[in-house]
Amino acid sequence: MTTQGGRRKVLVMGASGFVGSHVTRKLVARGDDVRVYLRKSSSTVAIDDLDVERCYGDLRDEKALRAAMSDRDVVFYCVVDTRFYLRDPSPLFETNVESLRCVLDIALEADLFRFVFCSTIGTIAIAEGNEYVTEDMPFNWPGKGGAYIESRRQAEDMVLRYARDRGLAAVAMCVSNPYGPLDWQPHQGVMVKMAALGRMPAYVKGVSTEVVGIEDVAEAFLLAGECGRVGERYIISESFMPMLEMLETAACAVGAKPPRLGVPLAVLYVVGWMLGVASRLLRRDISMNVTGVRLLHIMSAADHGKATRELGWKPRPTAESIRRAAQFYVDVSGREDRRRGGAGRAV
Repeated sequence: MTTQGGRRKVLVMGASGFVGSHVTRKLVARGDDVRVYLRKSSSTVAIDDLDVERCYGDLRDEKALRAAMSDRDVVFYCVVDTRFYLRDPSPLFETNVESLRCVLDIALEADLFRFVFCSTIGTIAIAEGNEYVTEDMPFNWPGKGGAYIESRRQAEDMVLRYARDRGLAAVAMCVSNPYGPLDWQPHQGVMVKMAALGRMPAYVKGVSTEVVGIEDVAEAFLLAGECGRVGERYIISESFMPMLEMLETAACAVGAKPPRLGVPLAVLYVVGWMLGVASRLLRRDISMNVTGVRLLHIMSAADHGKATRELGWKPRPTAESIRRAAQFYVDVSGREDRRRGGAGRAV
């Protein structure tokens, strides 16, 4: 199915998101024949400048999925619902597990060279003490990550089961917190954005998280699409970075005032508990709760050596990507301010 001249025929599902858009960008730069699968309602600002073939449908549209996967060599699956804070978690399992099952069944028919699945570092174990975790350590924190982590565990397990039992050439990528430019709808990047805009006066003391540059994530996906071992998972993370260092890196990159007030983690738990109570009383989803606080700090430092050995992945220091992300957020904010100012003058 590879085109003349050696170009891969690829499909990116979830191409409008942060990871998916950067994977798409890397594939286009490599010269591949790139097709993307989107919902009609998706914002495509992250890929509007790219020359790609667009197919539309949802994850349960079997006819559209078959058409999108037809004649493709590699599928990059970057679809995920990350809303850990939902009072009703059923949408998490609907998207992250049941809709994925439909996609996998159709992928089995497509005779793919690789199916590269975007998983999360949240499926990796938590180590004791200062030990680094690896892909081989069994998951050991059930119930602590809420419905979101459970849905992601079930999804990854299902992908690897399809590889083991049904012959799907699947590889799972356990991605940590990605940072970098062209983050049009920031999730993990929200705190970096606030620091870059000088709106982050405080940080949480003693908190560190695994981080990685988004362009290095995309490079890892392309490598997995070529030489990832079927049925294996790979930690895609560069380093274990303190929150204060991350925020100072972003602020200093653009001349903003870095945070100086250190808040104890216990205070954040109180805030998370209060927001959870408010969410229940108001019968409205609020995008932070105790589970979100726990996910902010619970993970251990991780060893990405397997990805380096088997894929040849060599990530750059994430601080470089955080600086570029900060500049991107400042540039976008400046354009928005000028646009609002122009609109005001026009009136």
